[in-house]
Amino acid sequence: QVQLVESGGGLVQAGASLRLSCAASERTFSRDAMGWFRQAPGKAREFVSSISGSGGSTFYTDSVKGRFTISKTNGNNTMYLQMNSLKSEDTAVYYCAAGAPIWYAKFPARYPYWGQGTQVTVSS
Repeated sequence: QVQLVESGGGLVQAGASLRLSCAASERTFSRDAMGWFRQAPGKAREFVSSISGSGGSTFYTDSVKGRFTISKTNGNNTMYLQMNSLKSEDTAVYYCAAGAPIWYAKFPARYPYWGQGTQVTVSS
């Protein structure tokens, strides 16, 4: 079983920045896509961002475009989500995921591996 370990969540004020990290095994990190999803209370889990296995292609949901940046470092087997200009509506549990075919990277059901989730709370 491949393990993903998340870190970086916390409580911040609106307009602040936060960087999430997800450490994965080399085997998982290097194949297909990795992505970030979030889930707020009473809401379905939603796609936030994804990155291809090579790191050459990135995708974002409309609500975070221009504010969030996804990246990864092959040598450290780590994926990042840099979140700037945070808003109260960004408050959610954020999950990292790995192993989806790139063509299905926006769908949670296509990811076989998931992190434990990290809470991000943005206060007004």
